[in-house]
Amino acid sequence: MEFIIENHVKLGSAILFAIGMYNLVSSRNMIKKIIGLNIMDTSIFMFFISLGYSPGMKAPILDNLPNIVNPLPSSLMLTGIVVAVVTTSILVALTIKLNEIYGTVNLDEIARSRGEADGNTY
Repeated sequence: MEFIIENHVKLGSAILFAIGMYNLVSSRNMIKKIIGLNIMDTSIFMFFISLGYSPGMKAPILDNLPNIVNPLPSSLMLTGIVVAVVTTSILVALTIKLNEIYGTVNLDEIARSRGEADGNTY
C-alpha cells in the first residue's frame, strides 16, 4: 500500500495511458482517436515530470544548492508539448478535410464509400 501512495502520480499516468490507448484502438471516429492520442500524450508528460520531482527539492533557478530538482525532464516535456500541439493541429486539419470530402469522420463509412468509388471491397 505504501508503494501505491508513494507512486500515485506514476500509477495515475499509467491508467491515463491505458484509457487513451483503449480509446485510440477501439474507436472508429477520428475526433475520438485524436482525443485518445491527446490523453496518451498528457499521461506521458505527467509521468516524465513526476520522474524529475523529488520531495524537498527546490527549483534550480532559485538556489545554487546541491538539492535542486533536475530540470531536464521538464525541458524535454516542454518540447514534447509543442510537438503534441502541432500533431493535434495537423490531425484536426486532416479530419476536417476528410469530413469535407466524405461527409463523415467515421473510418468505416469512409472505407465503405472508397470501396464503392474504386470498385474495391473492404
